[in-house]
Amino acid sequence: MSEAGMLKVEFHFDFGSPNAYLAARLIPDIERRTGTKFDYVPVLLGGIYKLTGNSSPADYLKGIKNKPDYMALETERFIKRHGITNYRRNPFFPVNTLQLMRGAIAAQAEGIFWPYFQAVYHHMWEEPKKMDDLDVMLEALASSGIDANRIAARSQDPAVKNRLAALTQDAVDRGAFGSPTFFVNNEMFFGKDQLRDVEEEILAQQRAREASGSSESRRAF
Repeated sequence: MSEAGMLKVEFHFDFGSPNAYLAARLIPDIERRTGTKFDYVPVLLGGIYKLTGNSSPADYLKGIKNKPDYMALETERFIKRHGITNYRRNPFFPVNTLQLMRGAIAAQAEGIFWPYFQAVYHHMWEEPKKMDDLDVMLEALASSGIDANRIAARSQDPAVKNRLAALTQDAVDRGAFGSPTFFVNNEMFFGKDQLRDVEEEILAQQRAREASGSSESRRAF
């Protein structure tokens, strides 16, 4: 196993977070630059909020002057900086993502996670739809080549439901309070704007492992 491969880098996401979507757009470039693959970990953002006493910005920013406008400006700057041209705000936001996130677990079990992941994000944030309407969701996924009925049926499996609950609890136990959250081994980073720090931490841990490996080799001789 390569030194880079010894790192565990995780992306904890919920499809309902626009910031998680925007972060996901940058991950492939970081993977190419660092040679490290991210693990995509589905979590239920509503569950994280409940477990931590946190709430959505859509709730806690109500009635606050200036800050929502500034956060929207920062999002536009991020989109422009990274050349993201097909992001569209979902007019049905916030969307209840319980079925979608169970679907992500089911898609992992069925071996079709990546097509499912891309399809859901497309219909949430590129051609946005009301994806907490079951009929809308099934039609949208089917139009992207996903066996939507199969995923929906697998999503009702108690093992799938328990897996999502366990991943959500584990994220909170490790310090998460929202999405997107990243872990580089045990180092946690929150938010799309921390991706530069995530990449720097990956590289730093790679260098440390390489240095440790070189020291071990010298001692062997």
